[in-house]
Amino acid sequence: MDLSRLKPAPRSLKSKTRKGRGQGTGKGGAATRGREGAKSRSGYGQKTGFEGGQMPLYRRIPKVGFSNINRKEYRIVNLDTLERLAKEKGLEKVDPEVIYQHGLAKKGSLIKILGKGELSSKLEVQAHAFSKSAQQAIESVQGTAVKL
Repeated sequence: MDLSRLKPAPRSLKSKTRKGRGQGTGKGGAATRGREGAKSRSGYGQKTGFEGGQMPLYRRIPKVGFSNINRKEYRIVNLDTLERLAKEKGLEKVDPEVIYQHGLAKKGSLIKILGKGELSSKLEVQAHAFSKSAQQAIESVQGTAVKL
């Protein structure tokens, strides 16, 4: 292989055609845009969702429900998860920072403790919300449920 003989592949260096630059180019006149209509003119922009005058899809489909702007989205942590975490790591206090560190929720998200599973170790649990069953289960083993 001789590097001095390198050259581009055949037909790979094709120059860009300049449209609308006179009849001599073969692309003058209407410049491949057709004769008339909005698409042939400069500044043309089609409305998003336009379907040629047909009723667009976003208007054919009925609207359903609504989005509550005051909704609070909680990340759920169950008691069995807290029990496992307490036994593996030897924790006595579980707060949102601990939950974030162990990847159970993203940093800054609201946390709600639910009552699925059994809790045998005495824990101080801090969270943004508790279900009634979770709060009762925590307090039944002399733990404390602190609402933030």
